[in-house]
Amino acid sequence: MDLQAIISDRAKGVDASGIRRVFELGAKLKDPINLSIGQPDFPVPDAIKRAAIDAIEQDRNGYTLTQGIPALLEKIRDDAHAHLGWPAQTSPGSAAMVADGFGAMVTAGTSGGLMLASMAMLDPGDEYIVPDPYFVLYPNMGKLLGAKPVFCDTYPDFKMTAQRVEPLITKKTKFVLSCSPGNPTGVTMTQQECDDLAELCARRGVVLISDEIYDSFVFPEVGSTELPGRAPSAARVTERVAKPWESVLVVRGFGKNYGATGWRMGYVMGPSALVEQMAKMQQYTYVCAPSMAQWGCVAAFGADISAVLRGYVRRRDTVVKALGDLTELAIPSGAFYAFVKVPPSLGMTATQFVEKAIERRVLIIPGGVFSRRDTHFRLSFAAPEAKLQEGLAILAELMRG
Repeated sequence: MDLQAIISDRAKGVDASGIRRVFELGAKLKDPINLSIGQPDFPVPDAIKRAAIDAIEQDRNGYTLTQGIPALLEKIRDDAHAHLGWPAQTSPGSAAMVADGFGAMVTAGTSGGLMLASMAMLDPGDEYIVPDPYFVLYPNMGKLLGAKPVFCDTYPDFKMTAQRVEPLITKKTKFVLSCSPGNPTGVTMTQQECDDLAELCARRGVVLISDEIYDSFVFPEVGSTELPGRAPSAARVTERVAKPWESVLVVRGFGKNYGATGWRMGYVMGPSALVEQMAKMQQYTYVCAPSMAQWGCVAAFGADISAVLRGYVRRRDTVVKALGDLTELAIPSGAFYAFVKVPPSLGMTATQFVEKAIERRVLIIPGGVFSRRDTHFRLSFAAPEAKLQEGLAILAELMRG
C-alpha cells in the first residue's frame, strides 16, 4: 500500500512541532535541564482536585451538554460580569448556551476553542491576522482549513497594537487573533493597547479573538512583589466599545492557571451567533469537554494561586538578572516564558544556538518554531528554581561566547 498517496495534502502540509523535536532530543540526554516545556510545575489546587474526584465518585462520568454543565457556565458568566463588565445573569443555573446578551461554551482546552472558532468562521481563501511571533497552532489553523494566516510583525516589543494591525485588514479578513500575556514572549499588553485593538476590530467589522489563556498569570515590574491581579483584556466594557461581547470572542482556560493542562479544559464567550455555530462544530468533533473535569473547574473560580504566582515572579526576576544585560530582552510580564535574542555577535541562528545549548544539556526552543525569524529562543521558567539557575548559568556562558 502506498500510504503517501493516501495521506491528505492537509496532513502533509503541517510540520511536526519543533517543540516535539526538542523533547525527542532531550529524551536522549542524561539529567537534562528542561527549560522548554510550557507546562506549570505546581499541583492542581486541592479544592479543584476534590471537586473532580467527587464527580467521579458520584458517577458524573457520562456525556454532558455540548455547551457544558450549567454550574460551570454560571461561574463563567458571573466572572465575565465581575471582571469585564458584561451583562449580569438574569437566569442563574440556566443550561442555555446563549443568555443575557452573549454566548458561552465550555471547550476541550483553549486549543479546542480556537479550532472551533476557526471552523465556524473560515472558508478556503479567507484571511485572518495573527501575531509574529505566535503560538504554534495559530498559522496551522489556516493550513487545516484552506485559509491564509496574515502575520503581524510585533518585533521588538512583541505587542500586537492596533497601529500594526490596521494596514493588514482586507475584505478577506475574518478575524484578528491576539494573545496577551503572550506565548512565546511573556509580554502583556496594556489596557489602553487592548482597548485600541478592540475598537479597531469593531469599527472594521472583523471579530477579535482574544486568547487569554494566561489571564491570571501576570506579574509586577521587576523587583516588586505586589501582584497586579488579572491581565488587561480587550473584552472589557468601555465607552469606545460599549458591547464587546458583540465583536470579541474571549478564549480562556484552566490548564495553565491551575496546573491542570492534561484536563483539556477551556471556554469561550462572545457573539452569540458565533458561539452557536461553534457548538455545532463541537457536537460533531469533541462532543463535549471532559465531564469530571468540568465539575472540578467549578471550584477553580474560588482558588487562590497567589503563592504560586509569587514563586514565578522570583523566577522571572532570576531570568532577567541572568540574561538581561547580555542581549535584547522584552521583560516578561505574564505567562512563564522569556523570548531571548541570540546576541548578533555570535553570528549564529537561534537553531544553531539551541543545538549548542542541548550539547550542554539545556533544552530551549528555537524562535523559528514560533516565528518567520530565527533570531530568538523561547525559555520557559516553569522549572524548579535550582534547575533554572543552573540552566541560566550555562546559557549566559554561551551567550558571552
